[in-house]
Amino acid sequence: MGADPFVRPPRSCSVTTAGGSVLDDLIARGLVAHSTDLEALRAEMDAGPIVYYVGFDPTAPSLHVGNLLQVLTARRLQRAGHRPILLVGGSTGLIGDPKEAGERVMNPRETVAGWVERIREQVSRFVDLDGERGAILVNNLDWTESLGTIDFLRDVGKHFPVNRMLARDVVSSRLESGISYTEFSYVLLQSLDYLELFRRHGCVLQTGGSDQWGNITAGVELVRRSEGRRVHAVATPLITKADGTKFGKTESGTVWLDRELMSPYAFYQSWIQAEDAKVGEYLRQFTFLDLEEIASLEAEHAERPGLRLAQRRLAAEVTALVHGPDEVAAAELASTALFGRGELADLPEHTLAAALGEAGVVEHDPSDTVTDALLAAGLVESRSAARRAVADGGAYVNNERVTDPEQALGELSTVHGSWLVLRRGKRQIAGVKLRG
Repeated sequence: MGADPFVRPPRSCSVTTAGGSVLDDLIARGLVAHSTDLEALRAEMDAGPIVYYVGFDPTAPSLHVGNLLQVLTARRLQRAGHRPILLVGGSTGLIGDPKEAGERVMNPRETVAGWVERIREQVSRFVDLDGERGAILVNNLDWTESLGTIDFLRDVGKHFPVNRMLARDVVSSRLESGISYTEFSYVLLQSLDYLELFRRHGCVLQTGGSDQWGNITAGVELVRRSEGRRVHAVATPLITKADGTKFGKTESGTVWLDRELMSPYAFYQSWIQAEDAKVGEYLRQFTFLDLEEIASLEAEHAERPGLRLAQRRLAAEVTALVHGPDEVAAAELASTALFGRGELADLPEHTLAAALGEAGVVEHDPSDTVTDALLAAGLVESRSAARRAVADGGAYVNNERVTDPEQALGELSTVHGSWLVLRRGKRQIAGVKLRG
């Protein structure tokens, strides 16, 4: 197997932050749920920069917010002077980690290959790719595609006692209903990644989510058995809501990092909705704010929770990391402009469309009336209620009070050529898209 010239920097190399310090920061932020031996890892990191890796299986066309925690952890370690390897599993993604509730559906090879490229581009945006400690991007299909069955069984399989594999929670829970040999052997493939990266790049640390702890420690053990070398592992906790359910799901579904699957505005709003009891935890885990500043935000939030200052800062910081500061500015403007406290025309059209999509959009012909739109959008219960809302001064189009309930929509000034923002009172809004 070919060796990378960057196996390990000289012990005399300086790092931006000492290894012990970055580990202390991870602990203080609540980012260490499991570890093999933190003190041994601390000693190795203090002695000089290390190479570490985190892997992502392309089981969807985009990473989600759970994956975000992993790439941000990789970024923290790189900022402390260590070198990351970001692995996208072109081979493990063809199989998929076993689920507790039934066999995975295998995706076509060409689909997985396309997702590999999309995810490689995503993860590369979170780390520095340049310099001697620039991130290394790898695909495990490179070393598994040509691997023969006999070699795999002799060199990898012999190190995995079947009784220990059967004892794994996800396997034992599936024994009665059934689990294929393909999914059963997934742990061997993922463990091989650690061994290959150790051999090729001198990698001595794997990070990942706590739900992957069994796979991660299997890789640690494989390196020890094959190479006689002690390597390390750190797992981040499962991020949950206050009720213990998994964080990263909204009413509309998964919180994706890809703007094609979830608009930057909707992404921003998902963080604005963070619960009071959890916002401090999310600030520590998903942002690079100093812990002292986070503590100050928590104190301010406790005094004036109605202002949701902590949630707004959280949404701004994370959205800037994923989509850039311009999308933060657009989302913040949308949050005010839709309710009459800013200029709708200043909103980018994609942000306006996304924001109204969250509220609900109806399509109308230009000849339809304001009453038609209010009723179709669900802002009133009847045509008479629409007329009363207008008469009472409580109906608005593009933040202008409506005076004629039967005015044709095509007679009104639009935003970006075809959009109208309906509002009833202060908080009820909907969008209208004019046809033609």
